[in-house]
Amino acid sequence: MRLLPCPLRAAVALLPALLAACGTPQPAAPVAAPAAVVSAAQASQDGVVARGERLLVYLPRSGDTLRSIAAQWLGSAEQDWQIAAANGGIAQPRPGVPLVVPLQSPNPGGIAGDSYQTVPVLCYHRFGGGGGRMSVTPARFAEQMQWLVDNGYRVVRLAQLSDYLAGRAALPPRAVVVTVDDGYASFHQHAWPVLRRLGLPATLFVYTDFIGAGLAVGWPQLQELAASGLVDVQVHSKTHRNLIERQAGETDERYRQSLDQEIRVPRELLQQRLPTPVQHYAYPFGDANEQVLELLARQHYQLAVTVTPGGNPFFAQPLMLRRTMVFGDHDMEAFRARLQTSRRIGAAP
Repeated sequence: MRLLPCPLRAAVALLPALLAACGTPQPAAPVAAPAAVVSAAQASQDGVVARGERLLVYLPRSGDTLRSIAAQWLGSAEQDWQIAAANGGIAQPRPGVPLVVPLQSPNPGGIAGDSYQTVPVLCYHRFGGGGGRMSVTPARFAEQMQWLVDNGYRVVRLAQLSDYLAGRAALPPRAVVVTVDDGYASFHQHAWPVLRRLGLPATLFVYTDFIGAGLAVGWPQLQELAASGLVDVQVHSKTHRNLIERQAGETDERYRQSLDQEIRVPRELLQQRLPTPVQHYAYPFGDANEQVLELLARQHYQLAVTVTPGGNPFFAQPLMLRRTMVFGDHDMEAFRARLQTSRRIGAAP
């Protein structure tokens, strides 16, 4: 481990447990920062007291938050949970009290004892009155999102599952993803204000032939959502046809051409009209076959979601992710039952 030069070595004496952890392959439990106060003179100009390959010790300053420290050292404010976990679950840093900043994900697979992490991906469709079971009232959606916030769940972006599935990065222990299908205007009217107020990210899957239709969002609304940084607009096909069902008289060549239109065309259109990368796909009716998977891979889609319920472990197939429907008649007990964030080793999916 490389230490910073004097006078920083004096500060190292206050942190033996932290620096010892740098030399071990992987700590069995988070290492909490000591309560000792270090003077600003003992830290470098960027606030670093000591640094190894796996972690650094940072001296918080006035105005620092876990999110600002995560943005500075981990590249994203959304990694603040890792700093909190490495320091005994603290909510905020204290100026002058050394803080552990893990530079590598300690457990990217989320394996703990006799269980492993699974990430539920929730699926909504419409919001407001009417619409049958597919429609969730704004009040119920707000209650569900607030419950996640109040009970230690962390709503993460669907895109974060790419590194999680590749073993490159860990996700919070109670990570959950929120997705919405089709692109009804009721999302913009009812769900978006809730997400914006709580600062929760979501993915909106749209089928592009529906954009601007009577009940659908239009391009100005999609541009607003994409520009917010919270809503990721992705592909739900072009026409919403079932991708594995042949139409009457459809030849192999016509079927192949149709799949190309449903997979390539909406991606190109969204990338032309919106300032966000388009890398994720939601199968209409949740169905896919080998030909569909091959075309998705050829078009460089990274993730695709079904409507098969359950959570996603680190070894899930990225183009066949499980996703759990949330219906309008689900009460809070039913909603909580759909949040599968861990699974016992050896248990059935």
